[in-house]
Amino acid sequence: MGIEIEAGAVARLRDRVHGTVYLRGEEGLAAEVACFNPTVRHDPDVVVAVADEEDVAQAVRFAREQGLPVRVQATGHGSEAPIAGGLIVSTRALDAIDVDAASRLVRLGAGVRWAPVIAAAAEFGLAPVTGSSTSVGAVGYTLGGGLGPLARTHGFTADWVRGFRVVTAEGEIVTADAESHPELFWALRGGKGGLGVVTEMTLELVPLTTLYAGSVFFEGDAIEPAFRAWVDWAGALGEEATTSVVLLRIPDVEGPPPPLRGRTVLSVRFAYPGDAAEGERLFAPIRAAAPVFLDFVGVIPTTAVATIHNDPEEGSPAWIRGFMLDDFDAADGDALFDVAGPHVDSPFLALEIRQLGGAARRDTDDGTAVGGRDSGYTLSAIAADPATFDSAAPAAAEAITRALQHRISAITNVNWAADLTDPAVFAGAWPADVRTRLTEARATYDPERVFAFGPA
Repeated sequence: MGIEIEAGAVARLRDRVHGTVYLRGEEGLAAEVACFNPTVRHDPDVVVAVADEEDVAQAVRFAREQGLPVRVQATGHGSEAPIAGGLIVSTRALDAIDVDAASRLVRLGAGVRWAPVIAAAAEFGLAPVTGSSTSVGAVGYTLGGGLGPLARTHGFTADWVRGFRVVTAEGEIVTADAESHPELFWALRGGKGGLGVVTEMTLELVPLTTLYAGSVFFEGDAIEPAFRAWVDWAGALGEEATTSVVLLRIPDVEGPPPPLRGRTVLSVRFAYPGDAAEGERLFAPIRAAAPVFLDFVGVIPTTAVATIHNDPEEGSPAWIRGFMLDDFDAADGDALFDVAGPHVDSPFLALEIRQLGGAARRDTDDGTAVGGRDSGYTLSAIAADPATFDSAAPAAAEAITRALQHRISAITNVNWAADLTDPAVFAGAWPADVRTRLTEARATYDPERVFAFGPA
C-alpha cells in the first residue's frame, strides 16, 4: 500500500518543520494518529505532527508536491473509518488558549479539547457553548455545527464562532471572518471539511457561571413510564431548557459507577441556564413520572457541564448509527421501544434521543453552513461489543430505521452522519442550497481537491 516518496523531499520537509514527520512503519506514527475508537486504525503514507501554524503550511505544500491527499486529525474523536494512504496533519499540539474577558472572546488552537476552554473561561464568569463531552476536540466538533447541552437555549456552537485561522490548499495562511474571506468563514461554520486546515478558532463566550442541570436515572419497571413521560414533557418544553434521554445497558465491568454496573437504566438529562427554583419547577414532571433510582440534577458550575451527559472520557470500541428526526411523539416512542426497548435483546449499549428546536433552529444573521436546523430531535444508537459490529448492530439499527422511517429527516447534520464517502449520506448532510454553495466554496478554495473529504 502507499506511494513512493522521494527521500530527499522527506528530508527537506523534516528540515522545514518544528514538529515531527513520520513515514509509514516508523515508530510513533500509530500513537500520533490513534483514534478515540480503537477499532479504527489509520495507515497513512505520512503524518506531520505539527508544532505551529507554519508547520501546517509546510505539510500542505509538501502534500501538493507529492500528490498526497491531505486529512486532518486532532483528538481522533471524529474518525469513523480507517484512513489508507495520503498525509495526515496531526494538530493535537496546537493547544494554546487565550481568553479576552473584555471582549468575551477566546482564541483556541486546533488541538484544544473543550475541558481546558471551559476552565479558562470560568475564571472570568464566562462559558463556551460547548459539546456534551469535554474531551472532544473543540475545533473539529464546531466545524460540523456542534450540538451540546445548551443547544435549545444557545444554538449550535458554530453560531458563536467569530473567526478562523486557516491554511489553504495553496499552503497560504489566511484569516476567515466576517470581513476577510467571508465565504470561507461561512463555509467553515458547518461545512466540516474540504476547505482548508483550521489552525485556530475565535469563539464568543457567554456570561454564565452555573446551571440547574444534570441527570436522573430510572430502572426496572420505572423505565417505560419515565420514557413516555419524557416524550410528552419534552414536546411541550419551552426553549429555555435543553433535554435528552438515553436508554443504557451497562455491563458489569470496571469503569461505570458501581450503582449502575450490570443494570439497564433510563437517564433523563436536563440543562437550564437560569434560576434554580425555576429550573426545579420545569424539571418536576420528570421527577414525578416514576420512582427515581438516582438523582443528580441540581445547581452545578459550568465547569461540571460534562456531568450532564456523562459521556466516556476514555476511548473504547464503538459502532454508531445516528440520524435526525423531524418530530417524535408517544406513538414513535412505542414503536422505538418495540424494537429496541429494555425488554428487547438489543446490541446497543446506548440509545439516545436529544431534543432540538429553539435557538438551534435559527441561523445567525450572517448565515452559516450548518445542516439539520429544521429537525426536532437526534437519535443515536451505540454498540460497544465488536462482535456485534458486522451483523447484529447494523440489523438492529435497520429495525429502528424502519420503525421511525416516517420521522427521519431528509437532512442529517454532518456530525451525526455515518459514511461520508457514500454520496447519498454526504448529500444528505446539508439542504440543497447550502450543499450547492459549499460545493462552490470548496471548488474556489481547493480546486484540485488537495483535502480529501466526502465521496471520491
